[in-house]
Amino acid sequence: MVVPGYRAIEWVLGSVTEALQPAGVDLTVAEVHRFTSSGSVLKCGKRLSSTEQIEPVNGLWHLEPGPYKVVYSEIVKVPDDCIGILLPRSTLLRIGATIFTAVWDPGYVGRGEGLLLVLNPHGIDLEVGCRVGQLVFIKLTSKPHATYSGAYQFERVGGRAHDASTNR
Repeated sequence: MVVPGYRAIEWVLGSVTEALQPAGVDLTVAEVHRFTSSGSVLKCGKRLSSTEQIEPVNGLWHLEPGPYKVVYSEIVKVPDDCIGILLPRSTLLRIGATIFTAVWDPGYVGRGEGLLLVLNPHGIDLEVGCRVGQLVFIKLTSKPHATYSGAYQFERVGGRAHDASTNR
């Protein structure tokens, strides 16, 4: 069961009224980063790619084709009986770009990030704070055996895990 936006908005801190959608809540872009190194996914660990924050010019990022890391403005608190899935807004698709994310597990709290892929050969412009994705919460059929306690718990909001705003 998908949670309607008017209920889900309580789990998205810092969202604005315009972000409320019938079946979810829109997330906005706070930061854009370019990748500056390779990364690794290993059986027993990971080495994340280094990134460099891109500063907007007059409130806009002009992004050439390629991959970018985006950091969302809002803090998300996924309830223990839900998962979150972020889908790109159709306008983003219509200008030649998309957002990829992983599942937001039950219990996750943080200011997340996603992979923005610009496919338009002419590039795109994004305004700081523009809405790029819709976060949908889906109720689980039963309680999970555990809630999220991984490395990205409390990213960019403080807490016991590391602050993911640095190059991890």
